[in-house]
Amino acid sequence: MGMKGKIALGAVVGVVVIAAVSANADDSKDGGSGSGKDTSASGAHRPGSKQGKGTGEDSGDRAAEKKKAAFEGDGEFQVGSDIKPGTYRTTGNTDGLCYWERAKDASGEMDSILANDNVSGTSYVTVKAGDKLFKSNDCADWEAVTAKTKGSPASSMDGDGGMFKVGTDIAPGTYKSVGNSDDSCYWERAKDAEHGLDSIIANNNVKGTAVVTIGAGDAYFKTNGCGNWKKTA
Repeated sequence: MGMKGKIALGAVVGVVVIAAVSANADDSKDGGSGSGKDTSASGAHRPGSKQGKGTGEDSGDRAAEKKKAAFEGDGEFQVGSDIKPGTYRTTGNTDGLCYWERAKDASGEMDSILANDNVSGTSYVTVKAGDKLFKSNDCADWEAVTAKTKGSPASSMDGDGGMFKVGTDIAPGTYKSVGNSDDSCYWERAKDAEHGLDSIIANNNVKGTAVVTIGAGDAYFKTNGCGNWKKTA
């Protein structure tokens, strides 16, 4: 079975935890109703993406952008030889077809999967030293993220933008999302980018208005299928 055919464990994980924290939660859904472009935190940039040839300053900018890519968005990579353990980011995935997988071996069996997800917008993933294989399909190229990676924390974000790094992509605080009409809005506060059950601080599926406080100690905030979020406090 191709990678597109696999169900992202991340979505299943969300359902399990949501059942514990909200009696009214339904199954989380990929994709969703986040609409419109915001001018702050979003998954608009696609590092290392292929573009036409140019000259002068533009071609220099593209060359510098391409160098940022740690590895391509399509392929299977052995951890330790093809890619190093660390945290990586893919951005600009607009169709929800981006699929990634951390695996403990190269058997291709379901039991080998440590974590996985289908991505709309941005995803951060921490590849551990004990991982054996990292798979990526239909994703924008991956770039390395370190403690030195800088950003300008925004006060609003795309409700279907995927993952945002707290303090780098978005500022901590209380955010509101409105117009969620079909329970497909899923949000998650996470303490790391390993995408396991232990990574989740809190999560929920929401119909109607959603309000969540993102703490300064949170590492990431994940949002799929929600109306755009705006900071209220």
